[in-house]
Amino acid sequence: MQNKKKITPYRVFSVFNVIFMLLLILVTAYPVYYIVIASFSDPGALSRHVGLLWMPMKPYTLSAYEMVFRNPRIITGLLNTLFVLGTGLLINLTLTMLGAFFLTIKGPMLKNAIALMIIFTMYFSGGMIPGYLNIRDLKLLDTLWALVLPGAVSTANLIIMKSGFQSIPDSLIESARLDGGSYLQILLRVMIPLSKATIAVMVLYYGVGHWNAWFNASIYLRDSDKFPLQLVVRNILKLAGSSAMASGAGMDEMAQMAELIKYALIVVTTTPILVLYPFLQKYFVKGVMVGAIKG
Repeated sequence: MQNKKKITPYRVFSVFNVIFMLLLILVTAYPVYYIVIASFSDPGALSRHVGLLWMPMKPYTLSAYEMVFRNPRIITGLLNTLFVLGTGLLINLTLTMLGAFFLTIKGPMLKNAIALMIIFTMYFSGGMIPGYLNIRDLKLLDTLWALVLPGAVSTANLIIMKSGFQSIPDSLIESARLDGGSYLQILLRVMIPLSKATIAVMVLYYGVGHWNAWFNASIYLRDSDKFPLQLVVRNILKLAGSSAMASGAGMDEMAQMAELIKYALIVVTTTPILVLYPFLQKYFVKGVMVGAIKG
């Protein structure tokens, strides 16, 4: 009887927990599902629909995606974003790993003072105007490098990477030193291969940051041909550029098509990250936990 009394509340809690999590998944996933199926729907039928939407409204159409990819600003913005993403990730990972390695190994002079200076930047910064003046004086205004170099190292990511390196036993580093390995060889052959989970987290953090970034571009860039994808999408959504792409239709049809194009833009800009995440997810929890163990 005692076992039954103990098991029954646990079963009740388990059932309640499953139901709650399913409802939470539904509330979280449905807006994404709605945007995807709405982007394939007939704009007129979609505008007349009331209530929840579970299937695309017939007749199905790809016209919104055709208009999106026919817009040269979208293609140019995508190429600019890929450049920022590729060069940015290379610079981010290189400098973050070098900085974390310097703060991990024993022996460098003024290591603690430098670590305090780095942590100081997490809480205090010069602000927007000094940052803009700095970019201007470095001749980076209206160049894509203005989107890459100012954020070359994130202090928070540097600390996570440092904690990941600190989880590696000191005996391995000492053995490599006794075998005549240089610091660069230790980093490349010992530290990095044993920190793949943390590096995957860095790729995800930096990659999502570059992909979603638009604010710095709106400040530092004036040439629309250099705008990244997210800034292009923001301008289209904000300035009703989507209606301009649907020119030639009546006012009601233009508004309906503009709404459809907004959904298609959201799908196009979020799909790459959604596709990338499952490949990094298996490293995500492990990498974050490693970074939280030591500080």
